[in-house]
Amino acid sequence: MISKQHIIDRFISYAIIDTESDPKSDTTPSTQKQWDLANTLVKELKDIGMEDVTIDENAYIMATLPSNIYREVPTIGFISHFDTSPDFTGANVNPRVIENYDGEDIMLNEKENIILSPLYFEDLKQYKGQTLITTDGTTLLGADDKAGITEIVAAMEYLIQHPEIKHGKIRVGFTPDEEIGRGAHKFDVATFGADWAYTMDGSQIGELEYENFNAAGAIVTVTGKSVHPGYAKDKMVNSILIAQEFIDALPKMEVPECTEGREGFFHLHTIKGTIEETQLQYIIRDHDKEHFENRKTLFSDLAKKINKAHKKEAIKVVIKDQYYNMREKIAPVMHIVDIAEEAMKAIGITPIIKPIRGGTDGSQLSYMGLPCPNIFAGGHNFHGRYEYVPVESMIRAVEVIVKIAELTAEQ
Repeated sequence: MISKQHIIDRFISYAIIDTESDPKSDTTPSTQKQWDLANTLVKELKDIGMEDVTIDENAYIMATLPSNIYREVPTIGFISHFDTSPDFTGANVNPRVIENYDGEDIMLNEKENIILSPLYFEDLKQYKGQTLITTDGTTLLGADDKAGITEIVAAMEYLIQHPEIKHGKIRVGFTPDEEIGRGAHKFDVATFGADWAYTMDGSQIGELEYENFNAAGAIVTVTGKSVHPGYAKDKMVNSILIAQEFIDALPKMEVPECTEGREGFFHLHTIKGTIEETQLQYIIRDHDKEHFENRKTLFSDLAKKINKAHKKEAIKVVIKDQYYNMREKIAPVMHIVDIAEEAMKAIGITPIIKPIRGGTDGSQLSYMGLPCPNIFAGGHNFHGRYEYVPVESMIRAVEVIVKIAELTAEQ
């Protein structure tokens, strides 16, 4: 039986360590404070009995649970990241434990009247009667992905303590900087040595994902000419207005707030502008590779069209691919998804198999030669003050990891 209090204590011990990553940094990890949790995890992995525990110069952690059977079976891995999002502060996290949640509003912070309400966050309703860990309303929680780390460590500890559960060799990996898109950049797939792996980085209980967006980032730079407005006739070129032409020319409904499922989008997330220069920063997303390429082509074509209309190169577009849909790499080895699905069903969880409207380290790792579907870690409302995680979901995730290990050994 997995101890509920042990899960709570372990998760909170990770959550209170500030591991916020920094996209402006060029180091790995991007923040020195990520080492605090990384070094803690190394010690803890050794303490529970894991072998070959290593941490490299970039804070990538790997460890081994040796096989306890005498025949060859695939080596599998479980991976999570220990950084938290720079979108909202992860400093001075003060988790709250709500026992036997009554299904009503949760006052996170009375002083600032910050309320976590099922009227707004409807998923809360399904956790009535369970134990929730929330924020105090002033920080994020860090369940993304310290819940995943909690679950992996707890599962390894459980398997070590229960040698009657037969399993092959299991590799564990913990990474920095996933939240800024660099979590897999320096991950040594060859050293990890797994045939396949699973990221424990999904949300609600039952999620099982092997499709994600194809993703690119685009920077649209618009050049104008500043002239005193009193003498601007036929001389001034306002880059802000030309940028507006570009924005208006894109499909109005193909934005995040109007799309779902496998529908792609253009997301304008930053504008910086003066008369002389305006910069638009977009992310471009689509599950379908052909549609993804068409979206990038549309950007270039619009720039050419507007430049032609203005009879000058007013707009420059730079597009950089970020990651691709891992379905292409998972499809030839679908048995690894089937095992995870079977594991969930075997312990009474209904799998929720759906595309990720985002990306995970698993996407990049899959293209690096390590097929890596994504499994739920249990948290909700990531990257903000309303983040929470049901303890029961974390316990169930531990059970899924254990069952995957057991089923893989039986294949």
